[in-house]
Amino acid sequence: MRKTSVTLRHDAVIGETDPRLFGAFVEHLGRCVYGGIYEPGHKTADKHGFRGDVLALVKELAPTIMRYPGGNFVSGYNWEDGVGPVDKRPRRLDLAWMSTESNAFGTNEFIDWCRLANIEPMLAVNLGTRGGDAARNLLEYCNHSGGTALSDLRAKHGWKQPHDVKFWCLGNEMDGPWQMESKTAAEYGRIATEAAKMMKWIDPGIELAACGSSGRNMPTFGAWEDTVLMHTFEHVEYISLHTYINNYAADTSAFLASPDLMDGFIEEVVAIADSVSARKHSSKKIMLSFDEWNVWYRTRRQQDGGRVKPGWPEAPPILEEIYNVEDALAFGRRLKLGEQMAKLRSPGDLLDAMDLVGLGRVCHHAHDGLGDADPVFHQTGHPQTLGQDRGHVEIERFLLGAMQIELGVAREVVVVAQLDPGAVAATLGPTTTGSDEPAEPSRGAQLIDHIKLGFAYQMHLKDEWQKVRLAHVSSGRSFFVFTRGGKHQETISMTSRMLARMCETGRFRAVESAYLMERATQRARKQLAELNVPTRH
Repeated sequence: MRKTSVTLRHDAVIGETDPRLFGAFVEHLGRCVYGGIYEPGHKTADKHGFRGDVLALVKELAPTIMRYPGGNFVSGYNWEDGVGPVDKRPRRLDLAWMSTESNAFGTNEFIDWCRLANIEPMLAVNLGTRGGDAARNLLEYCNHSGGTALSDLRAKHGWKQPHDVKFWCLGNEMDGPWQMESKTAAEYGRIATEAAKMMKWIDPGIELAACGSSGRNMPTFGAWEDTVLMHTFEHVEYISLHTYINNYAADTSAFLASPDLMDGFIEEVVAIADSVSARKHSSKKIMLSFDEWNVWYRTRRQQDGGRVKPGWPEAPPILEEIYNVEDALAFGRRLKLGEQMAKLRSPGDLLDAMDLVGLGRVCHHAHDGLGDADPVFHQTGHPQTLGQDRGHVEIERFLLGAMQIELGVAREVVVVAQLDPGAVAATLGPTTTGSDEPAEPSRGAQLIDHIKLGFAYQMHLKDEWQKVRLAHVSSGRSFFVFTRGGKHQETISMTSRMLARMCETGRFRAVESAYLMERATQRARKQLAELNVPTRH
């Protein structure tokens, strides 16, 4: 019987995490804006009408980038309606959520709110009912320093300094039939290309995300991404992904495992993007903007007024998902896996992990008159701050229950130490290989079938053997990620075919297991002894 000891370190570094990974999104939907982040006359509102209680909760949640104004709303939005004197702004019917839009809150107010919350703004342009001309005009209004009609108009409205918005989305879910003026992939690809071209002529320093398909289950998925990127490849940096996990089946086990499906989604879009890159004979790597994801299902299919309300109301209470701890567990697991996936390729293809309903949850606390956020808010909020080095050891405790799945080497996890942010030690229960079980291969073509997560190997790179450790394996073992180096670790990612070839040609081999186990055991016992934690022998 073989016993394995593993030390789980909270402060271990496996790669760089782009700050934009921890994002959220504000849409003119229900009470997210009006009565949420913006409510003049409220007892906590400042001179701009921004609610202080909501702002405090947003700061605690600590998102790093915020998408605006949608979402479905953007496909019918005229940005000019939301700037200038508030009393002169037109009221419009919003066809996305069947409500009345006052336009009292618009682009400039959103930028001011982001500055107060210490959040990077991310603006979406309307490529549904409008096109490239309106998009480039909004960019000029926001980013040009002055001396033109639109930049001077911004100054006249009270914002002399340019907003300098760097991240822009080219529309939203344009293959969805629910979208105003939805389009085919070819139609959207052409419009997005022309919009992107003009926008970058005005400000070459911006970054652009093209619309991916509205979801992995859409009949357009795959072909949409391929066609859109063939059109926009030279002009954009990102392709967007959207998905929401659910428990319609009332199956807790399946629900908690559902975040793993997002890994496959990511890998598929990466493969499509790389295929376009290859056909373009380009070394450019399109990155991913996962700018809508969360748990969302209870209110999503409501037909009793939960989704829309009759009579074109203003800021109606719709789509207000009430979460439970089960949702928090699924969300937290997905966010942790998202952090790991963000390190798969350099500089990191999963850039923005956006959360639609999370900010809505903050606003719902305020509507309900709660002085403090409930435990579910903290469960969903803490992983984001953890990723920004403002972590809480509670998250590591929360994740230990999933280590059986993540490590793939034990049936049981027994926690033997819980420490302040630093180290968390655990002893893994016995994993046995009977004495008559054949030895695992240490090299050759058969080795690929025995590679294990967390184990060390040697890879022949740059004319020398280098030690690597397996950090991630995709579902179906089609994609492998290794780390190498000490304090400043690098990642090496490869497909199963590439790794199999390395095994066959003798350029990949296992580290001597007895030596590795003995050295790891000695190091673990030394660390635990320093912490006065009893060890098993």
